[in-house]
Amino acid sequence: MPIEATGSHQLLKDINRMVLVRQLCTRPGLSRADLASEVGLTKSTVSLLVRELIDEGWLVERAVVATGELGRRPTPLFIDRRRLLLLGAEVGVESVRVVATSLTGDVLTSTVSGFEFDKSAVACIGSLADALLALRKQLSPSEHRVIGIGVGLPGGVDEAQGFLNFAPNLGWRDIPVGALLAERLAGSALAGLPLYLLNEADVAALGELEFNAAQVCSPLLYLSINQGVGAGVVVGDRLLTGSHGFAGEVGHMVLEPEGPLCSCGRRGCAEALIGSRAVLRASEQDAAQKAGSYLGVLLNNLASAYDPACIVLGGAMVDLGDVFLQPALRTLNEYAAAAKLEPPTVRTSRFGADAAAVGAAALVRYRLTRPLIGSASAFEEFA
Repeated sequence: MPIEATGSHQLLKDINRMVLVRQLCTRPGLSRADLASEVGLTKSTVSLLVRELIDEGWLVERAVVATGELGRRPTPLFIDRRRLLLLGAEVGVESVRVVATSLTGDVLTSTVSGFEFDKSAVACIGSLADALLALRKQLSPSEHRVIGIGVGLPGGVDEAQGFLNFAPNLGWRDIPVGALLAERLAGSALAGLPLYLLNEADVAALGELEFNAAQVCSPLLYLSINQGVGAGVVVGDRLLTGSHGFAGEVGHMVLEPEGPLCSCGRRGCAEALIGSRAVLRASEQDAAQKAGSYLGVLLNNLASAYDPACIVLGGAMVDLGDVFLQPALRTLNEYAAAAKLEPPTVRTSRFGADAAAVGAAALVRYRLTRPLIGSASAFEEFA
């Protein structure tokens, strides 16, 4: 709800502006009078804020269709899908994927760039910066204004400090990604923009929250299955990240104590049993089915731990289709039936291969439209 009398005047104004934006994200087509009633602000205040948001490119008003009824009908308002853009990037083990989206998650353009032989943090972040700048050149400077950059990283992230704590599949530890990326973008068309960093599964979960709000259940758990395995958990309107950014590192839950060796040094982790390397190195014809059965065990454990209303599956392994997913659902349903419980809804991400990159763009919208809970951006912190 808006704040009428506490905090600085500018913060108060920013909060109330973004309250209106979020309301129209979830309920497009409301009029000024509707907004005033919904959020508890005066009509004059809402009219003033709406005028500013339209001028800046956040909102757009549409002509009212004549119905023959007497009296002036209220003008509906919507999020503007044209002028303000978000850039999102997923840093993977082999490549970086970058997208430009509208404020409502429509992908305008995207690109994938493979890493060269040098997979050091500095080299890969340089490739990320190049990909972001190349994508920006595809956009019209006169028609589009980028308002922020989000990055999903394959490991635990200290968002406030812009640090990647540990990415085991890249061998990176304690990397100041925010500072390095800000340095590479200095003096460019993207210099000075807010930059936000989170784990790739966390941003993908936010993509489901921000860009699919009408269908979001709570708690929502996003499970990313690539070379590594991770999860993002959204409860209500908040993302669960943990005290050190490691919440959701479910790839290192042990599913089979005497199982294959994992990259973390333990045996039988979910990553070693259902990650892409587990299937690629297996010689049996039923490798994907076995991995799917282990995925079902992991889903059961996550359902027991988080009691999610919905689990969304994403990542490269999902592309294997039914041979991988059906054994997982069968195993999950068998466990639920044995306990006489209803299993959670399980579906795949509607953003497909772009899920983490689109989610990184959603992270920008998430932070900018929640001034009270947004973390300091890496540009603000390190520039």
